[in-house]
Amino acid sequence: MIGETAGFVRAVRVAGPGREFLPTTEPVDLVIANGLIADIAPTGNLRPTGFVVEGEGGWLLPGLWDHHVHVLQWALAADRVPLGEVASARDAATIMGLAPENDGRRVGSGFRDGLWPDVPSLELLDAATGSVPTYLINADVHSVWMNTAAFRREGFEPAASGMLREEDAFEISRRVNAVAPETADRAVERMARAAAARGIVGLVDLDMTWNDEPWQRRVARGFETLRVSYGTYPEHLDRAIAEGLRTGDRVRGAANDLVRVGPLKAITDGSLGTRTAACAHHYPGEVGNHGILTVPPDELVEMMTRATAAGLECAIHAIGDLANAHALDAYARTGAVGTIEHAQLVAHADIPRFARLGVAASVQPEHALDDRDMTDAIWAEQSAQPYPLRALADSGANLRFGSDAPVAPLDPWAAIASAVFRTRDGRDAWQPHERVDIDTAIAASTAGGSTSPAEIAPGALADLVIVGADPLTADERGLRAMPVRTTMLAGRVTHGA
Repeated sequence: MIGETAGFVRAVRVAGPGREFLPTTEPVDLVIANGLIADIAPTGNLRPTGFVVEGEGGWLLPGLWDHHVHVLQWALAADRVPLGEVASARDAATIMGLAPENDGRRVGSGFRDGLWPDVPSLELLDAATGSVPTYLINADVHSVWMNTAAFRREGFEPAASGMLREEDAFEISRRVNAVAPETADRAVERMARAAAARGIVGLVDLDMTWNDEPWQRRVARGFETLRVSYGTYPEHLDRAIAEGLRTGDRVRGAANDLVRVGPLKAITDGSLGTRTAACAHHYPGEVGNHGILTVPPDELVEMMTRATAAGLECAIHAIGDLANAHALDAYARTGAVGTIEHAQLVAHADIPRFARLGVAASVQPEHALDDRDMTDAIWAEQSAQPYPLRALADSGANLRFGSDAPVAPLDPWAAIASAVFRTRDGRDAWQPHERVDIDTAIAASTAGGSTSPAEIAPGALADLVIVGADPLTADERGLRAMPVRTTMLAGRVTHGA
């Protein structure tokens, strides 16, 4: 029953980190006390205490984490027009023209125009959508296609393409996401319950806003479904330092430690889909376009130095190989602790630097499959390794898996399946040499990541998930459809049971 705190878990097979230390592969029982695993023994050898969760021979894993989520934007995506399968600009415009209005505007999300046969334009969108302000948010969130009415509403000068990119696009997303607190918090709670139903116990919230205030509010309202670590952006760094925010501290006003201050998040380049990721080689047909560095290297070093001195870890968005090289250089110069977010194109010489510098690679395996065709077309002339997983893992880097929701759905099993099989929908594996094994993928989906995963062991936190099939033997479709029976947060049931 949701909300009950388990004292005992009966008859589960341990499939995640920690199983290698158990003397049996047969079902075991667990005693849980004070939010921790107190004891483990073969089924029938321990006395049940308190509320009993019946495992019924299911497979037990540490609770799963998504290390990169834009929480509110993902929560609100359910009320937006889905454009992920749209094959052309004309089709996208037509769909938006037929969409219902919501709060006097139309908002769609998830389009990928990198391989469209036609080009988005203001004229095309205006013809289909008329006087209703209309916004189409790219799947990578780095561009927004708008009609004239939307440009007028937002006070921006209309562009012939109808496109706003990078910081202008982020500002539009912030405005579109600025719903009433009650609406936002209800949507976030729905999102959290859905995440728990997929085995999630925690996430890193990197919404592009001042996240401290909404999380104080949500905690005051009783949010307790997930663990959350929330990011701060450079425009708020002075405020975070002045108010004493330090990574790992619980959010102010909280009675428990579920919600904590996370890293400084800095976006240092663009994206593949928007053709703005900073790369060593130019984009096809655009000799002068190597993407953009949105934070100059010296400025990045200064920012990371200040954050580190104030007790904040760092999460540095770097997609192109040039951006990754500069981010790694900044870690080397500052001694900062943290992650590179995405690491989608990495020079071969830079791959070993992650482990040497202790920088975790916070990666989203589903993006490799979402972008495989664009990568093969747009990055065909790049010499660096796209979407390295196995290379990073083999070098000793700590992998942390996530979704970047709403860029990909918040589902750890999709990420695991993509990492292990590098395919979906029956297509051949894409760059199969970059697959990782199932144990690495599961470890990367826990709180500590692939090199220091959460474990099933006495003394460990009782953040647990019981699934209905063996993930160690499941095929690609089986992983994606993994049935989650029960999710527990410090022993408290958040889904199932």
